[in-house]
Amino acid sequence: MRIYDIIKKKRDGEVLTKEEINFFVEKYSKEEIPDYQASALLMAIYLNKMSKEETAFLTEAMMNSGEVIDLSAINGIKVDKHSTGGVGDKTTIALAPLVAACKAPVAKMSGRGLGHTGGTLDKLEAIPGFSIEMEPEKFIQSVNKHNIAVCGQTASIAVADKKMYALRDVTATVDNISLIASSIMCKKLASGADAIVLDVKTGDGAFMKTIEDSFALAKEMVDIGDNMNRETIALITDMDEPLGFAVGNSLEVIEAIETLKGRGPKDFVMLCETLGAYMLLLAKVVDNFEDGKTKIQEAITTGSALDKLKEFIENQGGNSNIVDDYSLLPQANEVMEIKSPKTGYIAKIEAEEVGVSAMMLGAGRETKDDELDLSAGIVLTKKVSDFVNEGETIAYMYYNKLDKIEGAKERFLKAYTISDEKVEPGKLVYGVVTKDKTLKF
Repeated sequence: MRIYDIIKKKRDGEVLTKEEINFFVEKYSKEEIPDYQASALLMAIYLNKMSKEETAFLTEAMMNSGEVIDLSAINGIKVDKHSTGGVGDKTTIALAPLVAACKAPVAKMSGRGLGHTGGTLDKLEAIPGFSIEMEPEKFIQSVNKHNIAVCGQTASIAVADKKMYALRDVTATVDNISLIASSIMCKKLASGADAIVLDVKTGDGAFMKTIEDSFALAKEMVDIGDNMNRETIALITDMDEPLGFAVGNSLEVIEAIETLKGRGPKDFVMLCETLGAYMLLLAKVVDNFEDGKTKIQEAITTGSALDKLKEFIENQGGNSNIVDDYSLLPQANEVMEIKSPKTGYIAKIEAEEVGVSAMMLGAGRETKDDELDLSAGIVLTKKVSDFVNEGETIAYMYYNKLDKIEGAKERFLKAYTISDEKVEPGKLVYGVVTKDKTLKF
């Protein structure tokens, strides 16, 4: 078998076999195929697309290119959640304790953020002492004892995906649904969960900008999960405006805690309830979605989720006193009020522009080597459909980089459209995709 023949076959629009895909992934992982040939194949895939079977074969091959975590020693059905990312997406910090408090085991391996704001691991590391490094034995023991553990993905998971994504990033072959789906799912499958709930973001601040593309990606990933015998459900959720009010690592931790105290933003609370209900359903804790939603709500009202968050933080070496004393989290030296330039109704808040503004303040990374300022970020005071007077505060910027504030402020204000007519906020959840059906709301 030769890589030349595989490239030629895909260039001509033919379907690759499992053996051909395995050959490519294995040889490229071992650096026995040069980048120029790998990029030629990726471009052929980008242009001619892949069948469902090819996508499943690619996902499995990339999953098997590194360590596949065995979590069989964990009791019950292990359920994981993955978000395709967005602005203000602090969901795991509130959702994992919520689901764990409802007796479903949450064994989660997360990554770091590259872009607008930090990833889940970065946000958790805003908690003093919190460690995302865990030996496999400790990880399993933690989930069995506390129903929750979150750690960093090891470098040995899905080795081929890391190499391939870096190549796709510089050869304009990122934006292909089969390649995106296989990249996400190979890591989730290698992480050992039995069931997966996918939060596929759509809109201005999301990777997938259109609802149609978001549904297509969701279907592709659910089909992969089904092919690999993992129960998988995907929700398509809004990212046209930031999720909640807080954007930035320690600020998002505070908002997640406030949510577990029953004081969370309406959209964020609804998202946690919806995702949580589906996680409990897949974990077989409840028999239907409504019962799952009720259980999640009860975990907030009884305080059991907040107690679980404290337990989770302490188990991973963190200072759980932050739950009651936010001053223990990283604090910015400077705060600036951002005023509305006019009177009217907020018609649009471009999530991506808000995210870039937060990144300029230090809350996100432009390159993988950038160091985050965990205290930096933005807290909105108004959302779409809210009325605002000229000169009224619409946000607070938290920062330490004095040279970046004016540029960040200018960028932030461009994100807002204010009109005379009231605009109703869009849907939060656009639909649900399962192996059997697609429901559009």
